[in-house]
Amino acid sequence: MVISIASGKGGTGKTTVACGLASVINNCVYIDCDVEEPNGHILLKPKITLEESSYKIIPKINNDLCNFCNKCTEVCEFNALLNFKTEIYLIDELCHSCGACTYFCPQKAITEVRKENGKIRIGETSNNILFYDAYLKVGEASAAPLIKKVKNAYKGDRPIIIDSPPGTSCSMLEAVKDSDFCVLVTESTPFGLNDLKLAMNVLRQINIPYGIVINKYDENFSLLDEYIQNNRLNLLLKIPFRMDIAESYSKGKLPIETVKDYKTMMVDLLEKIKKEVIEKVYA
Repeated sequence: MVISIASGKGGTGKTTVACGLASVINNCVYIDCDVEEPNGHILLKPKITLEESSYKIIPKINNDLCNFCNKCTEVCEFNALLNFKTEIYLIDELCHSCGACTYFCPQKAITEVRKENGKIRIGETSNNILFYDAYLKVGEASAAPLIKKVKNAYKGDRPIIIDSPPGTSCSMLEAVKDSDFCVLVTESTPFGLNDLKLAMNVLRQINIPYGIVINKYDENFSLLDEYIQNNRLNLLLKIPFRMDIAESYSKGKLPIETVKDYKTMMVDLLEKIKKEVIEKVYA
C-alpha cells in the first residue's frame, strides 16, 4: 500500500500529518520527496546509516565529430541544447535526461555522462520506520529526477508513506503518481481552499483516489466546509487549530508523542484510508 500526503499550498502541516501517519503504521517506510526542503527528519529523528550521491545523465557533445546539422536541438523538447554553428551548447539545468539527442544524432557525436544532482539518505527511526529523504543540489532546476530516484530506492513490500512536495508542479506529480491513495492536507484559509482545488484537479487527471484532511481547522472560515459539503468531497479528518499541537511542532516533536488525542486522530485517519484502498482494490 502506497499512501501519498500532498498539499496544494505550503505550510498546511502536510509533513506533520505524514510523519504522524507513518508512526501509527507497523514497519512502514517514510519517503520524504520534498527534496528542495526536506524536513521529515526533524520530527522522526532517524539514525542515518547511509548517504550517497545521486546522478542524472546528461549529453556530452564531441564538437569535432558534430556537423551542426541541428537534429539534436530539434528533438530536445526542453530547449536544453543551443546550436551556435561552431559549438552545441548544453544548458544542463534544463536537461531531463531523456536521451533523445544521443539517440537521434546522425554523426554519433553525443555520448552520455553522469552529473551529480543531489544526495539520498537512508536510515531508521527508534520505532522501526525505514526512513528515506534526499537533498537537491544547489542550482539544480529540476527536482523530479531526484524524487524519482529516492522513491525507487526502497524495493521491499512494506507500507509506504510518500511525503510530497507542496504545490501542483511536476515535483508533486512525480511524488504522488503510482499511489494507491492520496491524502490532501489543507487549512481553513482562502489560500488553502484555492490550492486544494488545484491539487484535486491534478489528482483527477491522473486518476488517483483522494481524501481531504483539514489541518488547523477553524470553524469561522465556513467557505471550506461549504465547498466540501456542496461538492460531496471525501473529508477524512479535521485537526483543530490548537496551541498544544502548535507548541509540539514548533519544538520539533511529533504531536503524536506529546498531545493526548493526536494519536487517536491518526489511527482513525489510517482506518479510513485502509477502507478507501480496500474498496478500490475490490471495486
